[in-house]
Amino acid sequence: MLKEQDKIFTNLYGFQSPKLETSKQRGDWSQTKKFMDNGSEWIIEQIKNSGLRGRGGAGFPTGTKWSFVPKKTDPKIGKPHYLVINADESEPGTCKDRDILRNEPHKLIEGCLIASKAINANTCYIYIRGEYYNESVALQQAIDEAYDAKLIGKNACNSGWDLDIFIHRGAGAYICGEETALLESLEGNKGQPRLKPPFPALIGLYGSPTVVNNVESIAVVPEILRRGAEWFASIGREKNTGTKIFCISGHVNKPCNIEEEMGIPLKELIEKHAGGVVGGWDNLLAIIPGGSSVPLIKKEICDTVLMDFDSLKAVGTGLGTAGVIVMNKSTDVIDAIARLSHFYKHESCGQCTPCREGTGWMMRIMDRMVKGDAKVAEIDQLYNLSKQIEGHTICALGDAAAWPVQGLIKNFREEMVKRIEDKI
Repeated sequence: MLKEQDKIFTNLYGFQSPKLETSKQRGDWSQTKKFMDNGSEWIIEQIKNSGLRGRGGAGFPTGTKWSFVPKKTDPKIGKPHYLVINADESEPGTCKDRDILRNEPHKLIEGCLIASKAINANTCYIYIRGEYYNESVALQQAIDEAYDAKLIGKNACNSGWDLDIFIHRGAGAYICGEETALLESLEGNKGQPRLKPPFPALIGLYGSPTVVNNVESIAVVPEILRRGAEWFASIGREKNTGTKIFCISGHVNKPCNIEEEMGIPLKELIEKHAGGVVGGWDNLLAIIPGGSSVPLIKKEICDTVLMDFDSLKAVGTGLGTAGVIVMNKSTDVIDAIARLSHFYKHESCGQCTPCREGTGWMMRIMDRMVKGDAKVAEIDQLYNLSKQIEGHTICALGDAAAWPVQGLIKNFREEMVKRIEDKI
């Protein structure tokens, strides 16, 4: 369990003011100039040594991602570099970034400055989900405060580095959470993913080198530098280091966002912080551990599994965004997954045929499965269909649509068969 003194987000619940003065009392904007003066290579090396992996879902090492950006070239012939923050938090079951934006915005802004120095960017765009109106207002107020205090803008923090930060509000499309679709949307185009390669680190926003990072990934950077890479690396498990904000919702007594160490047992996370499962732990049916796009796991796995990237991958699911959705035995699990099928069918951008056609096909079969109006043979057809979508699309939305259905079939086939046979 994470010690209180090791917590990075000390105002996650908004008990104190998010304003600059109070943020400084909590330790924000301390030693920032020193970190900037140490230079980009030092910053990248520290983040690499900390073991920080992206907190947006994929878990790619953050320092490595930054190192892919070309070194600064002659400004007369070189392209500008951009930092883009993905605040398009649209994954069902996930609500961690909104608390950072509302209550700890200066952590993100300071992180933007340091990350911009690391990748030689003088412009940062924060792409925020359209529905996050209050969050965008709070963030803009914090940006204005930072400009007024000369912490960003020309000669930010007296470091000799210039940084401008702009907020761009999305229009509520889930697909724009995918980094290349987000860049397309930022450019004013339809939010549809790009083929990779080329990767954004070489050809990103406006054809220039770009790094796209999640809010939480950037917000923890200043504290890592303040306390040292070794401190962050000492929390959690090897290759799964540091702290993580977990969003716990569903059939728990106290739904909450909680910062904990990576690798905490799932059962401990729910019992200690969320007041346990409604009806007791033995009343647990299944849990989706990483936001709606990862496969669910049954109670017997939940009993012992650890909450980190590699442990969850080993049991056939993923940490994703760490949106923990708890389902007790009152859940109609087939109906629950059918609802997710509706969501992914609705949010498919339609660019790739397997996703455009397959998500609708899966949704219609799932609707019949809920009512028991299907044939038993269609369970295998549904699984095969999901495999035709998974891995056959430009972005991971096809995988995100397929995995919940695959998890249902893997863990609750008997229940699906029983519903069909009972209808007969």
